[in-house]
Amino acid sequence: MKSESTFEWLGAMLGEAIRTIVAALKTVFGGFGEAVGAFSSGLAEALGMSPTLFNFALLVLGLLLLYAGIRSLMNRSVLGAIFWFLLAVLLLGGLIGEAGTPA
Repeated sequence: MKSESTFEWLGAMLGEAIRTIVAALKTVFGGFGEAVGAFSSGLAEALGMSPTLFNFALLVLGLLLLYAGIRSLMNRSVLGAIFWFLLAVLLLGGLIGEAGTPA
């Protein structure tokens, strides 16, 4: 008959509790990770760009430039709006591919 010490038993119980918690979190966030991956893949495919983190950062920057252009229009600054819209079009136009074949 093998005798276990109190600390060995306590360590085993703590290890099992941690293993259970990690398995539960992996189950919950595993589905979330798959959903985010599918969303980003679908968005990139619809826009005609490759689904990389750098491209998504450029997409967010381009959308922020569009937002700055709209804010300039709201403040009645036409030249500022033209400047921001031009920057946004240059960035987003280079990032987003065309859906059709070139003529």
